[in-house]
This record gives sequence, structure tokens and C-alpha cells, in this order.
Amino acid sequence: MTSIHPGTAMGAVTLSVAALDRSVEHYTEVVGLEALERGEGAAALGTGSRVLLRLVERPGAAAVPGSPGLYHLALLVPARADLAAALAHFMRHRQWLAGAADHLVSEALYLVDPDGHGIEVYWDRPRAEWPRDGDGIRMATLPLDARGLLSTAHGGAGWPGLPAETRMGHVHLRVSDLDGAAAFYHDALGFAQMAAFPGALFLGAGGYHHHVGLNVWESRGAPPRPEGSLGLEDLQVVLPDAASLAAVLGRASPDAAPDGLRLSLLAAGSAGEPRGPGAEPR
Repeated sequence: MTSIHPGTAMGAVTLSVAALDRSVEHYTEVVGLEALERGEGAAALGTGSRVLLRLVERPGAAAVPGSPGLYHLALLVPARADLAAALAHFMRHRQWLAGAADHLVSEALYLVDPDGHGIEVYWDRPRAEWPRDGDGIRMATLPLDARGLLSTAHGGAGWPGLPAETRMGHVHLRVSDLDGAAAFYHDALGFAQMAAFPGALFLGAGGYHHHVGLNVWESRGAPPRPEGSLGLEDLQVVLPDAASLAAVLGRASPDAAPDGLRLSLLAAGSAGEPRGPGAEPR
């Protein structure tokens, strides 16, 4: 298998939503992204000048539970104190959390947007602290030390939102067939298998614990998401330069992505994402 370039990162995610104003409010006021662009029936959100999320309005549409698509998008903040500040904000906002966990390599908070799209906000421990499992990474889902996390929160009143350095750290997908999905993301695109659990695989570039998560926990054998329903519309995989993009396109077509997913393969300049968490040791 030919490996994807170690500097590969995840770019912007595009989701369809039923009510654009409601979703923009959620992602800005609750999640902490900035509204960067706004047009008729569409919006782009991110941090600084980097677009991390695009929203497309489909009034009156609904998600279809169990369909292949987004399990969650994962926003990577640069420091533990940034995650602590986000948790403190969620608590002040009385925001319900879908979960919170210590994954050994990271600590994470989980939310759900008004249309049921999953969101993770997390920080990574330094790579030197990641437990190894052979050539892969050992991960787990343990209780989060919320008290210890909150003790690192930045002082001062108010919350300015997610830091400008926030990235799309990874994207976790529901798929209908794990072997078929692995044949595309692992065998064709070239992401390395970093960890495996019953019904799930975690794939990464450059030794990162995962850029792409795949699971069949709710979607095993399910047909593609129905036309017109809400869900994941596009997922960007960002290669560091034109040569590395050409290398991937020479062996894999984004049109071959399983479950009808629209996948965009881009060079870094075109996506506004110069580097990703797989680019260098942390």
C-alpha cells in the first residue's frame, strides 16, 4: 500500500441544515466558531480566516437516523486550557453535552447541533505521551476528569470563542460496510490504520492518531442517505502540495468514496489550510 503524504490534513466539512439562521446561531453562540461568509441559503464558519464548516439550507428537510454519513466532525483546539474554557462556556450556557471522554491521546467534549449532526471539541496530548500499540496508537474511552480540566481554564469573564488556531482535527463517519470503507480510505487513499475496535477503524496520516474514523455501529448495511435529506454534503481532504495531490489522484478517485459520500481532494493553498495535525510531531 502507498501511504498518503504525512502532511495530509482534514479541511472544511459541508453540512445541510433545515434552518440556516438557527444553525449559524448554534455554531457561533454555542460552539464558538465565527461567521465568515453569509449568502442566500448558505454560510461559512471558521476561526480567524480559515473556513472549517459550510452550511447549506434545505428548509423542512430532516436527517435519516442510521444513514451512512457524519458521526461527528472534530474541532481541534491548541491547548488543554482552550478545551477547559469551552467546557466552562458550555456550562454557563447550560448546553447539554452528548458526552465527554478521555481517549488517552486526547480529551474531548461532544455536542449535537439542532439537526442532529455530531460535534467534537478536543485537544491532543503531546505525541510523546500517546501510548503505543505496536505500529498503531492505543486509544480508549475513559471518564473525563472534568474538575481537573476546569482547573486549567483561562481566567477572566466571557468567552471569545474557539481560538484562531483551531483546526478540523478529524472527521468520524458512519459507513455501511467497514471493509468496503477501509478499501477506499486505507488501501486507495493511503491513510494508515492507527487503531481498531469492534465495528470501527481509525486511520491517520503522518502518525496522527486519526484523521478519519469509520464505524458501522448504527449504519451497518444501510443504504446511502436519501436524496433531499439532511447530512454530510462534502468532506475535504487537504494534501500539502500539488505533487502529493496528484499522487493520490493517480491511484484513487474521489468519486469512488463509499456510501455516496462527496469527497473533495485538494492541495493546501486551495483550501486555506497550510498545515494539519499530521504534519509534524506535537
